[in-house]
Amino acid sequence: MPQIPEKIHELTVGQLSARSGAAVSALHFYESKGLISSRRTSGNQRRYGRDTLRRVAFVRAAQRVGIPLATIRDALTELPEERTPNHEDWARLSEVWRSELDERIKQLGRLRDHLSDCIGCGCLSLETCVLSNPDDVFGDRMTGSLLLPGRKAAKESQGQGSGS
Repeated sequence: MPQIPEKIHELTVGQLSARSGAAVSALHFYESKGLISSRRTSGNQRRYGRDTLRRVAFVRAAQRVGIPLATIRDALTELPEERTPNHEDWARLSEVWRSELDERIKQLGRLRDHLSDCIGCGCLSLETCVLSNPDDVFGDRMTGSLLLPGRKAAKESQGQGSGS
């Protein structure tokens, strides 16, 4: 990892990429999403404060555990003066995110457990399919794709429309 002299207080996008391990395109993306910020030189080049390294590390760590970028951005904007997150910030945020991750893990477990139910069905719209339409409210009224024109009309003409 290239070292940047202490006297340099701003980094180019290339230096930030080399030090953080994030691709230049990822850094530009992070900036477009409000996760990091830069100033522009007179030649319109981006310059990042050294503290951006910690912000990028924070973003990448949160992404690795599955936190959506919008949630990460919201967390960063809640910091006083949009400062760089520290250990205490990570501890506080990770406590909140832990419950979200636990719920996602439960959902993934349910999906894994029901995966074999859908292998080979082809239509992914069976009454019992919990993968294609979890909590299926229409399954009681009809089977098959709801996008097919005439399905509802055909059911209603048979006296099996909604409310039956």
